Amino acid sequence: MANNTKIISTYKKKLKILKQHNKYYFIEDRPRITDAEYDLLKNEILQLEKNYAYLSDFGSIKQLVGSPLTNKFKKIKHLSPMLSLSNAFNKEDMQDFLKKIKNYLNSKHENFELFAEPKIDGISATLIYKNGKLVSGLSRGDGLVGEDILLNLETIKAIPKILKGKDIPNLLEIRCEIFISKKDFLKIKNNFANPRNAAGGSLRQKDPSETRKIPLKYFAYGFGAVEPMIFLKQSDFLKQINEWGFSTNQLSKTLEGIDDIENQHKFIDSTRSTLDYDIDGLVFKINDLKLQRRLGNTSNSPRWAIAYKFSAEKAVTKINNISIQVGRTGAITPVAKVEPVNVGGVIVSNATLHNEDEILRKDIRIGDTIQIQRAGDVIPQVVSVDISKRNKKSKKFIFPVKCLCGAPTKKEFSKSTKKQDAVRRCTRGYDCKFIAKEKLKHIVSKEALNIDGFGKKVVDQFWELKLIKEPSDIFKLDYDKIKSLEGWGNLSIDNLKKAIKKSKLINLDRFIYSLGIRHIGQENAKTLAAFFISITKFSDLFDSQARRKILEYLLELDGIGETQVESIKNYFFNEKNNKITKNYISKLEIKDFIIKNKNGRLANKKIMFTGGFKNMSRSEAKSIAENNGGKVLGSVSKKLDFLVAGDSKPTKKKLDQARNLKIKIISEKEWNKILNS
Repeated sequence: MANNTKIISTYKKKLKILKQHNKYYFIEDRPRITDAEYDLLKNEILQLEKNYAYLSDFGSIKQLVGSPLTNKFKKIKHLSPMLSLSNAFNKEDMQDFLKKIKNYLNSKHENFELFAEPKIDGISATLIYKNGKLVSGLSRGDGLVGEDILLNLETIKAIPKILKGKDIPNLLEIRCEIFISKKDFLKIKNNFANPRNAAGGSLRQKDPSETRKIPLKYFAYGFGAVEPMIFLKQSDFLKQINEWGFSTNQLSKTLEGIDDIENQHKFIDSTRSTLDYDIDGLVFKINDLKLQRRLGNTSNSPRWAIAYKFSAEKAVTKINNISIQVGRTGAITPVAKVEPVNVGGVIVSNATLHNEDEILRKDIRIGDTIQIQRAGDVIPQVVSVDISKRNKKSKKFIFPVKCLCGAPTKKEFSKSTKKQDAVRRCTRGYDCKFIAKEKLKHIVSKEALNIDGFGKKVVDQFWELKLIKEPSDIFKLDYDKIKSLEGWGNLSIDNLKKAIKKSKLINLDRFIYSLGIRHIGQENAKTLAAFFISITKFSDLFDSQARRKILEYLLELDGIGETQVESIKNYFFNEKNNKITKNYISKLEIKDFIIKNKNGRLANKKIMFTGGFKNMSRSEAKSIAENNGGKVLGSVSKKLDFLVAGDSKPTKKKLDQARNLKIKIISEKEWNKILNS
């Protein structure tokens, strides 16, 4: 009993320390320990909870809310979205990036002029100037809406308040990265965990006089809205704004081709330790702004830029156990529970093993000594097994054929690859409680409902307390019960209520994405939303007879194939899915999908493309058609207004089908005339 008393005392002490550091980090924005030290403390508490079940009577780390909401600053919509960058981790990734650009532009050029800039490990912000005067300053926020931090940004002396010089646009939105130098950080290191936290914490001070005490710096690197647009190249833009008084990074460089990319990446990587600020890679952008506009963006990142991260951090550790996780689509994923190890400043205790085939291929076993790596924000993965250190009595890991819910799993046949999937799946949908919980985490995520303060940890907490079991439960929470939980006060509950109320108004494409239907990502969700237009039409999928006709038509949409249609069919064939989805819809106000250009030259026209084009790819042609109000189909049908046949190898079958249905066929030359009319 004495030993139990000591364990309880140790546990309560560690839990109290963690709560205090949560306050420093989440509320005061002034962390006092490093991320690695914080993670190690959490792992120690989790290990105690795992080893001694009776500790649950004295609280639990699972009941701690990750980040209480704050309403420190006014929320303002960005003039143009601040998108994330896709990442590259090696030469092959960069070659793939260049290949995609070449294909999209249908270009014969071997090399594009690129602009390389160091990727500062700081805090993103945007500065808005009207007639040369600084009028607004926002944090990145969720990329669409930021926080008004103008008064704090104005404390950075190097940021110009009034622009002086020639040809200053009437409206200029400057994107910048706020940071603190390594040298300056040494003077205040006792107050913050690292330079990035110092910059972030300073910018979120309610009192600008507190921010003024921190020697913040910045580099301007890009733009959002510009009226009138006077820049031709990224390099010209940085040169010009430097003349207007903005700080720009002098290590930026214009280059061409994969060899130049590799040489610059290696050079900056080898010298970054000498820099007085932290960087974690290089950003490569197409230098020509006209080409940038042609390439455009995907749902969350520009096609014309990529962050080439520095080499992955590696470490050696030992596998204590292999557990199974169930994802929102039923994917059964093995996870290695490893001895906690520091990988690039982060304490890692889990590493993904991907799937059953990966375990067999690398012969990964419990007790093995392994090398793991963590590249950027990617989940750590097992690189290799040190067979020489393996226990002779170790046994091969037998992958379970049943889900954690007890149902049998299966490997599905992929119609696109014509092969059996590597991943085992549970196919019970919401009938599997593990899938149901993961679906809830997807629904509250930033790309879906985007409920501020309702993260994965909160979902776990509310699930265990039986406060939520399906999406509609989010909108009828028992706040009296939540109020009794540690970490939930009147302010945090009030903020949660506001965030949930705000999330009820949602665009149709985000709603479709939020359902978490397998193979339906953000781009496919937009394509589907453009087809259905309204939630009323989308709801026809609940009716089995109407569904058959809809699924046939969906196959004609460009970008929606058999794989996606099969997933939609399976989702709505499940009556429990239908019941839960109807309940979910009843709690929302779902806005109709807005066609980009209702009055465009191709408004309400249904178009299809076949063959190759001289001056653009089919992908770009599709994007142009949609931007002009057209709807692009993927197969010939009587609904088609015209078929655009490129000069290079148009498909004979499609041409014959169009002729038989008396659909107008136009040449590439005629297509260009329509665009230029």
